[in-house]
Amino acid sequence: MIAAQELHTDFQFSQEAESQWSSDTDFEDPDGKDAKTAKGMAAKKGKKAPGDKAKGGGARKAPGAGRVNGHHQENGMENMTLFEVVKMGKSATQSVVDDWIEAYKQDRDVALLDLINFFIQCSGCKGAVSGEMFRNMQNSEIIRKMTEEFDEDSGDYPLTMSGPQWKKFRISFCDFIAVLVRQCQYSIIYDEYMMDTIISLLTGLSDSQVRAFRHTSTLGAMKLMTALVNVALNLSINMDNTQRQYEAERNKVIAKRANDRLELLLQKRKELQENQDEIENMMNAIFKGVFVHRYRDSIAEIRAICIEEIGMWMKLYSDAFLNDSYLKYVGWTMHDKQGEVRLKCVSALQGLFYSRELGARLELFTSRFKDRIVSMTLDKEYDVAVQAIKLLTLVLQSSDEVLTAEDCESVYHLVYSAHRPIAVSAGEFLFKKLFSHRGPEEEGLPRRGRQSLNGGLIKTTVFFFLESELHEHGAYLVDSLWECGSELLKDWETMISLLLDEPAAGEEALTDGQETALVEIMLCAIRQACECHPPVGRSTGKRVLTAKEKKTQLDDRTRITEMFAVALPLLLAKYCVDIDKVTNLLQIPKYFDLDIYTTGRLEKHLDALLRQIWEVQDKHTDIEVLEACSTTYHYLSNEEFTIFNRVNIARSQLLDELVDKFNRLLEDFLQEGEEPDEDDAYQVLSTLKKISAFHNAHDLSKWDLFTSIYRLLNTGLQNGDMPEQIVIHSLQCTHYIILWHLAKVSDGGSIKGDMVTLRKQMRAFCLMCQRYLNGINNAVKEQAFTILCDLLLIFSHQIMSSGREQLEPLVFMPDSSLQVDLLNFILDQVFIDQDDDNNSTDGQQDDEASKIEALHKRRNLLAAYCKLITFNVVDMNTGADVFKQYMRYYNDYGDIIKETMSKTRQIDKIQCAKTLVLSLQTLFNEMLSELGFNVDRSTSAFCGIKELARRFSLTFGLDQVKTREAIAMLHKDGIEFAFKEPSPQGPGSPPLNLSFLDVLSEFSSKLLRQDKRTVHTYLERFMTVQMALQREDCWLPLISYRNSLQARGDDDTMSVLSGISSRGSTRSKKAKPATASKRKYPEAEESSCSSSDAVWMNREQNAQTPVMMHSPHLTSTVLRDPKKMRPEDSYTGAYSMPTEQLPHQPVPLQQPVPLQQQQQPHHHHQAAMDYNTQVTWMLTQRQQAEAHQQQERVSMQYAKMRNHMQQAIRRGSGLMEDDEEPIVEDVMMSSEDRLEDINEGMDFDTMDIDLPASKNRRERTELKPDYFDPSSIMDDSVLNVSMF
Repeated sequence: MIAAQELHTDFQFSQEAESQWSSDTDFEDPDGKDAKTAKGMAAKKGKKAPGDKAKGGGARKAPGAGRVNGHHQENGMENMTLFEVVKMGKSATQSVVDDWIEAYKQDRDVALLDLINFFIQCSGCKGAVSGEMFRNMQNSEIIRKMTEEFDEDSGDYPLTMSGPQWKKFRISFCDFIAVLVRQCQYSIIYDEYMMDTIISLLTGLSDSQVRAFRHTSTLGAMKLMTALVNVALNLSINMDNTQRQYEAERNKVIAKRANDRLELLLQKRKELQENQDEIENMMNAIFKGVFVHRYRDSIAEIRAICIEEIGMWMKLYSDAFLNDSYLKYVGWTMHDKQGEVRLKCVSALQGLFYSRELGARLELFTSRFKDRIVSMTLDKEYDVAVQAIKLLTLVLQSSDEVLTAEDCESVYHLVYSAHRPIAVSAGEFLFKKLFSHRGPEEEGLPRRGRQSLNGGLIKTTVFFFLESELHEHGAYLVDSLWECGSELLKDWETMISLLLDEPAAGEEALTDGQETALVEIMLCAIRQACECHPPVGRSTGKRVLTAKEKKTQLDDRTRITEMFAVALPLLLAKYCVDIDKVTNLLQIPKYFDLDIYTTGRLEKHLDALLRQIWEVQDKHTDIEVLEACSTTYHYLSNEEFTIFNRVNIARSQLLDELVDKFNRLLEDFLQEGEEPDEDDAYQVLSTLKKISAFHNAHDLSKWDLFTSIYRLLNTGLQNGDMPEQIVIHSLQCTHYIILWHLAKVSDGGSIKGDMVTLRKQMRAFCLMCQRYLNGINNAVKEQAFTILCDLLLIFSHQIMSSGREQLEPLVFMPDSSLQVDLLNFILDQVFIDQDDDNNSTDGQQDDEASKIEALHKRRNLLAAYCKLITFNVVDMNTGADVFKQYMRYYNDYGDIIKETMSKTRQIDKIQCAKTLVLSLQTLFNEMLSELGFNVDRSTSAFCGIKELARRFSLTFGLDQVKTREAIAMLHKDGIEFAFKEPSPQGPGSPPLNLSFLDVLSEFSSKLLRQDKRTVHTYLERFMTVQMALQREDCWLPLISYRNSLQARGDDDTMSVLSGISSRGSTRSKKAKPATASKRKYPEAEESSCSSSDAVWMNREQNAQTPVMMHSPHLTSTVLRDPKKMRPEDSYTGAYSMPTEQLPHQPVPLQQPVPLQQQQQPHHHHQAAMDYNTQVTWMLTQRQQAEAHQQQERVSMQYAKMRNHMQQAIRRGSGLMEDDEEPIVEDVMMSSEDRLEDINEGMDFDTMDIDLPASKNRRERTELKPDYFDPSSIMDDSVLNVSMF
C-alpha cells in the first residue's frame, strides 16, 4: 500500500465554521435570546448549557428540515442524540445515516461534532465535546478532558453491559459505522475532512488508558477499516471494469473507435485510482495507528476484535491483505494466553481455508504455523480445540500433502475423547481422511453387500479400531463418527454379509480378531441408533428428541428387528463357542421391537433364537455369557407381548432341567464316605454358575433352592475341603434367594408365614457368612464380606422407610462379634501395602493392570464397610480404625475416608469428633507400645500423628459455631486421655500420655475465644499446683497446649479485635457480680447451654466457670468504639450463671488435685492464701487497665490502617491499563504474619463481609452498642449471611 500521509492530529475549524459559531451559538434556540443566560447558569453549577449539550452530540434541527435522526419531530418534543437513537434501535440505520449526511452537507462542522460526541457517549462518558473545546483545544487535551469527566464509580460501559438492549446496541453501533461509510463512499469520505477527523479521534482514543475509550474506539476503528476495505474492493472492481472497457475500446479499428469515450474512460480510471490511493492511505493510517498497537492490548477482548477484523479483511480483499505481512499477526496471536483470542485466530483462518483458491495461497503460512495449529487440538479450552480440529479438516480438504501421518495421528486418537464436541470434530476429520476418497474403480460397485463400497469402508473402520488398541471404547468411536458417517454405520446388511458370507475369489477373509471388532462395532451402532444418546461419560445432559429424530429412531428399530430377527440365530450358530462374540450378539435382542415377531410372522425365527440361547448356555460356563443369556430371556419374557407364553415355556423347561441336574449332582457330591472327584465338582460348579446367573434376573423361588444350597455351605464348613468357586457361587445364589424372598414379602403378595421364614433364613445365612468370614480363603472371605455388608444395609432400619413399617420384624443389627469380624477383615485385607497383596493370580503381581484391579477391589471393600458406618449399621466408634489410616493411605483411599468423615459429621457432630480423637489416641497408644514410655516428639511416628490431627482439624471447615460443641467435646476427651495414666516414674513426673496435648493443640484454632477459656478451665481441674509451675522439656506439651488456649483470639473468626485477655485468675472472674454487665438475659436463655457441656465442665458443684451459651444477635461484625467498651464487659460477667443452676457430676475415682481456683502464669512460687488473694486482686486491676489501653492503641492502628487502604483505593480506582477489579473497603487478612505491626489483638483467620462503603457506614450507625461484646459468639441466625 501507499504510505500513509500525515493526518491532522488537531480538530481545526475553517473560517466558515468560526463565523458560523460566532453568528449562531445555540441551535436549540434559533433566536439566540436565552443562550448566554443559559450558559452562564450552567457554568455556575458545573453543568453544560442546553446549547452546549446540543452541540455535544445532540441531534439538531437543521434549517428547513422536518426530521431529525430519522424521526419526525413534533413541536415541543426533545431532540435525541445519535447515541440515543442508535441505542434504542427503533429507527432504521439507513435513515439515521441519511439524516446525518443531510446535516453534514448543510453544516459539516456541527454534524461532525455530533459524530465525535457519538463516539464519546458510546464509550460511556457522560461528558461532551463543546464547540469551544472543538475550536480551541488540542486532540490530546480534549481526550484528557473527557477522561476527567468519565464516571469511575462503575467499570461498566455500553460494550460490556449485560442485557438484550446492550447486546443489540453493539450490533447497531457496528452497523451505523458500516452504513455511514457505505453511504459516504462516493463523495464525502474524499473531502479530506470527515475521515481525517474521525480517524484522528479514534486513534487518539484507542491509545487512552481508560479501558472504555480504548475498547470502544478500537471496535469503531476496526469496523471503520472493514467498511473502507469494502469501499476499496468496490473501487478495485470498478477499476478492473474500466480497464477492460478501455482496452476493448482501444482495440477497435480506428474508424469505429470513439476518442471521446476513451478520454472519459481514462479520466474515470484516473479518478478511481486517486480514490483508491486515498482509501489506502486511510486504511494504512488505521492499521498503523490502531491495529498495530491494539492487537497486543492488555485486554483480551480488544485483541480478539483486532484478530477477528483482520481475518475479515483478508477474506474480503485478499489481493491486498492476504500476504505474509498481515498473516504474521494471526500466527503470532495463536500463542495468546487467553482462549478467546486463540479462538478468533482459528476462526479467522477457517474463513480463509474454506476457499480452495485462498487456501492455496497460504502454503508458506501453513508450513510455518502448522505445528502450532496441530498442538492447539489439545488446547485446554475445549472450544479452541474443537475449532482447531475443524481448521485441520479444512486444511486437509485443500491439500492432502500438507499434513503428515504424525499430524493426522495426533487428531485420530481424539475420537476417544470424553468431550463429545472434540470427539465429533475428530471423527469428521477421520471420516474425511479415510472414507472420502473414491477411485474410479469403485464407481461400479454394488450399493449393499460384501462387495459394496461400504464393505471396504467398514473394513477400514475395523482396521482403525484394532490399530488404536482401545477395544473397550468401541461405543466412543461409533459416537464420534455418527454425525458424519451414520449412513455407513447403519449399513447392518453389509456387516451381516461380512460375518456370514464366504469371501469371494481373491478376497482376503476377516481374521478372528477383526470379526470380534466388527461384532462390537455393529452392536454399538445398534445401540446408538435405538437410544439416540451418547455413551456413558460423554453425555451432555438429557436432550429431548425432535419429532424427526423420534421417527428416525422408530424406523431404525423396526429395520434392526426385521434384519436381525433372521440373522441373529445364524450368527449365534456360527460363533456359538466364541465367548466375546456371543456375549455381544446376545445383547442385540434388547433393542428389538418384539411386536414385529408377531406382525411380521417371524415366530419360527424366535424359536430358532431360543434354541440357540439354550445351546449357548449349555456349552458355556463363563459368567458373562451366562448373564447375557439370562438377560436375553428376561427381556423376551415380557408379559405385554404375545410371544410371552412361547418364551416362558422355553425358560421354564431350561430352569427345570438345571435345577433337576443340580439336585442330582448335589446328592452324589455330598454322599458320606466317598471322596468327590474333580469331575463331580466341575459339574456341580458349572450347574451352580448357571443357576446363580439366571437367579440374578429371574425368580426361582418355586424351586426352593435355599435348603439344598445351605446344606452345601454347611458341609463345606464342616469338612473344610469345599472348592473355592463352589462356595463363592453358593453364597451368591443364596444371597439372590434372600433378596427375591424379600421382594415378594415387600409387595404384600406373600402369606403370613413367609416373613417368619425369611427372617430365619436371613439370620441363618448371615451367621453362615460370618463363619466363612473367619476362614482362610481370601476369595471366599471377600465374597462373604461383600454379601454381609449388603444384607446388613438392606435389613437395617432403612427397610422400614417409605411406609413399610410391617417389615420391622426383619430388621437385623449386627452384634459386637460380627462388627469386630468385619473390622478385622478391613484391617487385614484393605489396609495393606501394594507389595503385600497376594490376591493377584498367575503370578502377575508386577503387572500394572493387575495392581490397579486389586486396588479397585480393595476400594470397593472399604466403601462397602464405610456405608455401614454412615448408615448407623455399625457403631461409629469402629470408624476410628479407618480414620487413623487417612494419612498413610491417602493416595489410595483418601477420598473414601474423607467422605465418610463428612457423612458421619452430618449424622452426629459430637460422636464424630469423639471418633476422630479416638483414632488419634489409638495411634498414640500404638506408638507408645513400639517406642516405649519416653516419647520423643521429633520422631516420624509422633509427627505423623500430629499431621493427621492437623488434617482432621481442616475437615471441620470455617464455620466454628456449627462445630462448636464437637470441638469442645474433642478437647474434653483429649484432656482426659492425656491425664488418664499416671507416670510410671513417680508422682513428680508428667503423666504417661501428656504428649498427646501437643497433638490436641492442632484443634485449638477451631475453638471460639470463650470456649478456649472454658477448655482451659477444664484443663486446670486436672492440673496440680506443681504442674503449673513446671518448665522442663518434658512438660512442654502442657505449656504449649495452655498457650494455644490462652492465645489472644488470633484464630477467632467472630470479630476483628480480640477480647480481653483470658489470663486473669478464676477467682477474679468469680468475684465479679453478674450485674456488672450491661446486658441482661432471661433465665430461659441462660439455661440454653448444652447440658452435656455443663456436665463435664463442672467437676465441683461450687465452681463457677464460663459455659457455652448462644450469643445475642449481632447486626454487624464491625467494632464499636473502644472508648465505649468497658473492661468489665467480659465474657464471664455477661454469661455467668448461679451455682445452683449448674448440673452436678459425681467426682471420678481418680479426682485430680485442682488448682486453687487461680491462674498465675507469670509467678513461679507458692505463697500463703492471703498473699495470693492480694496478688490476684492486683493482677485483676492491672489487666483491666492494660486491656483498656490495648484497645485504644489497637483502635488507633485500625483506623490508621483503614485510612491507608482508602488512599490506596483512591489511587488505584481508575479504570486504567491494568484493569484491576475495584478494591472494596473491607479487606481480608489471611494471617497474622502479614501485618506484624497491627496483629496484636486482631483476628486474621477469617474473611470479613465485603460490603459497599455506603452499606458499611449505614450498618455502623445501626449498630447497637449494648449488643456488642467482642468475646461473645455468633449464633446460627447471624451466620445466615454468606461470608463469601
